[in-house]
Amino acid sequence: MTPEMSHVTRTKHGRPVHHWRRDLVELAALFTAVAVADGVANLIGHGPDGPALLVISAIVLAATAGFHTWWARRHGHAPPTEDTGARPAAEPRPAGLSPEPEASAQDVTGASALWRMRTTVRDEPGSLAALCTALAGRRVDILSLQAHPLGDGTVDEFLLRAPGALAATEIARAVSLAGGTSTWIERADAHDLVDAPTRVLGLAARTALDAAELPLALRQLLGRCTIRSLPAKPVGGGRGPEPVPVEGVLEDTVMRLRAPEGGVLTVERPYLPFTPTEFARARALVELDARLGPRIPRGQDVLTLPEGNDITVRRVDTGDLAPARAMHERCSKRTLGMRYHGPVGDADRYLNHLLSPRFGRTLAAQTGSGRIVGLGHLLWDGDETEVALLIEDDWQRRGIGAELLGRLVAMAVEAGCASVYAVTQASNTGMVAAMRGLGLPLDYQIEEGTLVITARLEAAPVAVLPPYDGSGERLGGSARRD
Repeated sequence: MTPEMSHVTRTKHGRPVHHWRRDLVELAALFTAVAVADGVANLIGHGPDGPALLVISAIVLAATAGFHTWWARRHGHAPPTEDTGARPAAEPRPAGLSPEPEASAQDVTGASALWRMRTTVRDEPGSLAALCTALAGRRVDILSLQAHPLGDGTVDEFLLRAPGALAATEIARAVSLAGGTSTWIERADAHDLVDAPTRVLGLAARTALDAAELPLALRQLLGRCTIRSLPAKPVGGGRGPEPVPVEGVLEDTVMRLRAPEGGVLTVERPYLPFTPTEFARARALVELDARLGPRIPRGQDVLTLPEGNDITVRRVDTGDLAPARAMHERCSKRTLGMRYHGPVGDADRYLNHLLSPRFGRTLAAQTGSGRIVGLGHLLWDGDETEVALLIEDDWQRRGIGAELLGRLVAMAVEAGCASVYAVTQASNTGMVAAMRGLGLPLDYQIEEGTLVITARLEAAPVAVLPPYDGSGERLGGSARRD
């Protein structure tokens, strides 16, 4: 309360209201103090050393008052900054100069770090407040918070900015002491700064444009998880998966949804149970994909090969099944055997699965007459990504396979894949040379008589054009977009 308001604290009908009771109490206290002082003075003054004691008391009181005044002017009334955590007063700067950015505590101790954290708290008033207080005590800033209601509690998902020197175990321990259970924490990046509604809308827009985006959208929506799409009728025959109801099934760390093409879409995340909120979001995304039906973005590049032939590269799907099967019929048994690693007669049975955008992306190289002479597949294999090529015999060794592979790998980079692998044979020198031509670190492994070549995409940028970008000289010729 300020000095001007010590006796007037409110107004009534526009006029100040005085506290007359307080005035009476202060007047009574003054009379009492005078009476006590008079009694003490009479008691000491009539004694043998009374006058001397009064003079000494006056000197002591005067010295005390002087010392207090000197101390107050030297140190002021504010507590020291180290007791309050306040910053020291800024030094004066010349006019016209912008101030230097103030250094925060995190700048002193090290760079800050972003964390994604989940923890379960009791559904009681004050539970979340205790958690936030524990984080604030370690100078952890809460950037965003999402609540996932459960039956007997709430799963709170945080995006945190913490001092760089603060370990994840220390954050988790502070949360545990504040009442959080089943705490999970991992490093985040700048992409996590986008709020949840904006991220979900962006994923829905990507899925609406391309059916092959559904597995990627689910993975970005739910974090690290394994997604498998099981067709209702397996390619090799046999019994299909157990059907799921329209509303889907949520079982702790596994959710099963009805796939848009009629099979079963299984999403598994062993390290973290799914919440009903996440299940509802995933189901809505799958339902959107099913309503829109099969679709791929339309666009094509026209490439001029060194010998002068024009080749068109474009996305294809199950609508191109007939020309793709015709290319199979023109391929030799050796070419088909290197591609499918099995009986040549079964090759056509895989085409419908390979061309479906539900399981990945397919690029085709076709001549000016519309005849497909090469196919390149980028297949979502759980949490891994496979690349595969098939080039018609008469069009091999012309750079078409390297062109398709480079574009497929560029798609994988755009999708955020960490690596791609190709299953081939050591005798397939064309595929081995195409993988080496990527300029990426490669790992070689022999599995059951086949050669598995894995390219790590995060190690270096891929020296290829992005999909459907027709600028620049390529393959010793030119490329243009139509």
